[in-house]
Amino acid sequence: KFCKTNSIRAVGLCDSNNLCGALEFSESIAKSKTQPIIGTQMNFEYKGHIGKIPLFAKNLEGYKNLIKLSSKSFLEIKDNEEPHCKIEDIEANYKGLILLSGSFDGLIGKLFFKNLTDEIFVLFKRFRKIFNDNLYIEIQRHNDDGEKLFEKFLLNTSYKLELPIIATHEVFYLEKDMYEAHDAYLCVGEKTYVNVKDRRKYTDAHYLKTSEEMHLLFHDLPEALENNINFPLRIS
Repeated sequence: KFCKTNSIRAVGLCDSNNLCGALEFSESIAKSKTQPIIGTQMNFEYKGHIGKIPLFAKNLEGYKNLIKLSSKSFLEIKDNEEPHCKIEDIEANYKGLILLSGSFDGLIGKLFFKNLTDEIFVLFKRFRKIFNDNLYIEIQRHNDDGEKLFEKFLLNTSYKLELPIIATHEVFYLEKDMYEAHDAYLCVGEKTYVNVKDRRKYTDAHYLKTSEEMHLLFHDLPEALENNINFPLRIS
């Protein structure tokens, strides 16, 4: 309903570690004449570090590879491990997929905040050989702690490795005034309380922004906006 009312051309769903919402999402969104884009941010293990990497399906082959990787992350682990795949699994199932670098709390972000920047360069070079032009460095601006420092590193990395940047926005709710409800929901999921200081907490910027808001937010990075606008054109 939101997409239809606001004439949104395309919208992507990127569940964590699964594709549970993909079918219902695609059917509902298509009825509003909005293009659905299917992805999932999955945990991948790299040299003992585990974190999320977003993958999006370009076509049917990519969707099948998403399913394969998602299933693998649950079926081929030990009982006490969280769902994850290995980086090598991406190399074996990359066709039809677009890889994004993820947010500051994903795998790349975790490596960055552990000062493992050399490993990030190695990983990006490895991804570039696999994905070629199906690889983007994500720039996000939610004003979350650590985000600006991470962005500076990503822009520098993009320049050094000649990798394209894309402006993305991590959406948890539709309207800005839903922030407090989402914050409480987050507490329920993590079995904590709203008044606890040392807990996961996001800013109130994780709502579905309009095109005008995104243009204003990323006015200094026109190439990142252009890649965002063109992203749906790469999905068949």
